[in-house]
Amino acid sequence: MLRNFVVFLILAISCQARTEKKINKQPMEFENPEKIKTDTATFGGGCFWCVEAVFLELDGVLKVISGYEGGTVLNPTYKQVCTGTTGHAEVIQIIYDPKKLTYEDLLMAFWQSHDPTQLNRQGGDEGTQYRSVIFYHNEDQKSLAEQYKEALDKAGTWAVPIVTEISPSSKFYPAEDYHQNYYNLNGSQPYCTYVIRPKLEKFRKVFKDKLKK
Repeated sequence: MLRNFVVFLILAISCQARTEKKINKQPMEFENPEKIKTDTATFGGGCFWCVEAVFLELDGVLKVISGYEGGTVLNPTYKQVCTGTTGHAEVIQIIYDPKKLTYEDLLMAFWQSHDPTQLNRQGGDEGTQYRSVIFYHNEDQKSLAEQYKEALDKAGTWAVPIVTEISPSSKFYPAEDYHQNYYNLNGSQPYCTYVIRPKLEKFRKVFKDKLKK
C-alpha cells in the first residue's frame, strides 16, 4: 500500500508539473528531402508521452507528433484538454513510410502497447482525454481497424470487450513544444521511469524484429 501511494504521489506531482510549463505551440512540419511517399496514422492510447515513445521505436516511422483531436474547442491548450471538457483525446499523429511499415503493423503495435478494454483511462491516467481511439484517414484504414478489433474480440484476446473508439479524422492540433519527443528528452523524470520505461521495455521484446537499428 505504501509503495502504491508513493508512486501515485510521484505521478501526481509529475502531472502537475507538466501543466505549469510555458505554453509554446508551434506548427509541426515534417521535412522530407528524399521525397519519400508517406502515409499518416493517428492513435490515442492514454498519455501521449507513452504512445509517442513506443511508436518512435518502429522502423519506418519517420515522425511522431503528439497532439489533440476529436474535440470541439479551437486551438486547445494542454491545460484545457486536461479538464476533460473539450472532447479532445491525447493522440499521436504518425508519419510513416508504407514501404517499410504497413498500417496493419501499426494497428498491431497500437493494440499491444496499451489496454484497449479500459474506458476513458490508462492506468492512473483517467478522463476522456485518455480514451483508446483510432482516427482513420481513409476507408481502408477504417475497414482494417474494424476488422482487427472484431477479430481480437472474437479471439478473446482480453477477458472483456475492446472499447476502442474508431472515428474519422478531424482537426489535429499539435501539442505544446515541451510535449514533443518527451521520453527521449526527459527519461529521468518520475513518470518516464515508473510508467513509460516498463511499457517501452515490454514493447521492445514483442516487436524486436520491427525496431529501428
